[in-house]
Amino acid sequence: MYELLLFLLFITLFLAGMAVLRIGLFNLSGAKLKSFLSKVTDKPWKGFFAGTIFTGILQSSSAVMVMTVGLVSAGSLSFPQTIGIILGTNIGSTFTAEFMTFSLDRWIIPGVLCGAALCFMPKIALKSAGMSLIGISAIFAAMSGFKMLSKPIAAYPSVQHVLSGIESHLSYALLAGILLTALIHSSSATIGIAMSFLMSGELSVSSSIIMMLGSNIGTCITGYMASIGSGRQAAFTAYAHIWLNVIGVAAFLPLVDVLERTAAFFTENKATQLAHASVIFNITTSLIVLPFASQFSNFILLLHRPQKNKPHS
Repeated sequence: MYELLLFLLFITLFLAGMAVLRIGLFNLSGAKLKSFLSKVTDKPWKGFFAGTIFTGILQSSSAVMVMTVGLVSAGSLSFPQTIGIILGTNIGSTFTAEFMTFSLDRWIIPGVLCGAALCFMPKIALKSAGMSLIGISAIFAAMSGFKMLSKPIAAYPSVQHVLSGIESHLSYALLAGILLTALIHSSSATIGIAMSFLMSGELSVSSSIIMMLGSNIGTCITGYMASIGSGRQAAFTAYAHIWLNVIGVAAFLPLVDVLERTAAFFTENKATQLAHASVIFNITTSLIVLPFASQFSNFILLLHRPQKNKPHS
C-alpha cells in the first residue's frame, strides 16, 4: 500500500512539474503566442508549424488546444483555421516523450536550487526561467520515482492482474491509455508511466505503444471540456481533435508491429523506442491529413452541424 501511495505522489509531482513548467514558459512567451496564433493561421500549413512549435515550447498539446478553443470562442479564429494547429499540436506533444528518455537524475537537485534562486530575481524573465527549471526538475524526479517503484508496484496482485490483461488483450492496453490520460489530463504522464513499466520488464514495447495510442485519444478530453459552453465553432474544434486522433489510432492499430519494428530500427533502448513510436505515429497521421485540411473541416461540419428539419410535404 505504501508503494501505491508513493506512486500516486509521484504522478502528482509529475503533473505539478508539467504545470509549473508550462506557467514558466507561458510567462516568457504566452501573450506573443496568442497574438501570433491569431495572425498566422490563414493557411493550414502555417497553423501546422505554429501548433508544432508552440506545443513544443509549452510542452503541452492540451494547453495549446485550450488556447485555440479560447481564440475560436472569442472570434479571433474560425474553426477551419484551427485544423492546421490541431495537426501541429499532435507532433509538438511528442517532444516531451523524447525529452523524458534522457537520464538527468544528477541534475534534479541543482536544477531545483538554481530555479529557486532565479525565482527571487526581480526580472520577470528570470523568475519565469526559474519556474521552468523547477518544473523540469520535478518531471525528472517523478520519472525517477516511476522507475524505482515500477517493480514493487507490479508485485501487487491487482496491478499484476491489470498488467497481464494489458499484455494479453490489445483492447485493454488501448483502454488503459485512454482512461488513464482522461483521468490525469496528461498523455505525457501516461507515456512516462508506460515507460517505467517497460524499462522494468513488466510491459512489452507493443503493449506500451498501444497504451501510447490510447493516450492520444484520452488527451482530447481537455479540449472538449474547454469547448463546453464556448459556442459551436469551439465545439467543432474539439470534435476535429477527437476525430483526428480516433481515426489515426484506428488506422495504426493493425500496424503496431510495423511501428515497433520501425522504432527499433533507430535504437535498441526500449523507452526510446516508445518515444520514437509516438513521433512516427503523430507525424504520419498529421502529414497525411494536412493536404486535406479543408476537406477534413468539411467532414467535421457535415458530421456535427445541426441538421435543419425538412418541411413535411
